[in-house]
Amino acid sequence: MTTHIALHHARVRYGPLEALHGVSLTAPGPGVTVLLGRNGAGRTTALRALAGTVPLSGGHVLWDGTDVTRLPAYERARRGLCLIPDRRAVFGSLTVRENLELTAADLGTTLDAYPQLSPLLGRRAGTLSGGEQRMLALSRALSARARVVLVDEPAQGMSPAVADRTYELLSALDTCVVVAEQRLPPALRAIRRTTLVYELRRGEVVFGGEARERARSHRPGPREVP
Repeated sequence: MTTHIALHHARVRYGPLEALHGVSLTAPGPGVTVLLGRNGAGRTTALRALAGTVPLSGGHVLWDGTDVTRLPAYERARRGLCLIPDRRAVFGSLTVRENLELTAADLGTTLDAYPQLSPLLGRRAGTLSGGEQRMLALSRALSARARVVLVDEPAQGMSPAVADRTYELLSALDTCVVVAEQRLPPALRAIRRTTLVYELRRGEVVFGGEARERARSHRPGPREVP
């Protein structure tokens, strides 16, 4: 089932400061769309705008062509949108098992994604390492069968092998996936599906296109050092 979510000339303000300056982007699904940018570029704000956790001061959020700009975040979640923020993405006072049971009907299937969580089922989620918490949060999202999955820095705190595994799992989802990263994940270059990239800088989109197009546009010249 195809779906897409988009920002149309979106503006977001934090007090007197404008974080997004008329950003337009479209994330189709199934497939992965990457929002690239350094800290402060606006990628996290763009994710939050899509999720409805920050209000727009201008522009629109469109979901399958329907304007959901005024739809609150909890209603977007009820309709199948899942946001995994970069912090506080798990319930720290609950055990790993209890966190997983919030969305998973079958723990065995859920743990297939990250077997490393099996010996941690009795631990409080708040005592896990940063990478383990990311695995737990992603496991919940994978089992939720959401229509749109938004993830801020999915592989934060993970080893390279687990990071690659994470992007394989996200790319295999039959849904619309949008991730925010500082750099284009190497694992996505091996994925056969088309990966869209939007690069943000100071609250504006400076590149939009396929990942391989961005790779060619950023290829160093003969006298440049890569």
